[in-house]
Amino acid sequence: MWKDFKAFLGRGNVLDLAIAVIMGAAFGKIVSTFTEKIIMPIVGFVTGGVDFTKKFIDLSGAYSGKTDPKSLEEAIKGGAPLIMYGQLISDIINFVIVGFVMFLLAKWAMGYFAKLAADTPPPPTEALLAEIRDLLKEKN
Repeated sequence: MWKDFKAFLGRGNVLDLAIAVIMGAAFGKIVSTFTEKIIMPIVGFVTGGVDFTKKFIDLSGAYSGKTDPKSLEEAIKGGAPLIMYGQLISDIINFVIVGFVMFLLAKWAMGYFAKLAADTPPPPTEALLAEIRDLLKEKN
């Protein structure tokens, strides 16, 4: 069983997956910081200083009408039932940015790999088969 487990771990796809997960987590942190520290302040500036992460609806009514960040902290500490729609808006914006960046990376990678494939000469067997095909076409 130990031998099978070592063989499983030794296969490239397991190692590739582990690297992808670690890189994805690190990339996610970069994009989250980019969104929270660069994009959201710009959105807040454009919308008149609105901080979406502090927007909430208090279902109990005890904190209704209060919009400062301390009231959110008080409501959370007080155990009030809250709908934190502002955090959802912030997370949606973060998701859209991550999706767009991943799209750009995938598009770049596909173009890069296509260019590599076009620059690589075909293997000798394929070149030989193409030559045979061309000779057969000439004969007919």
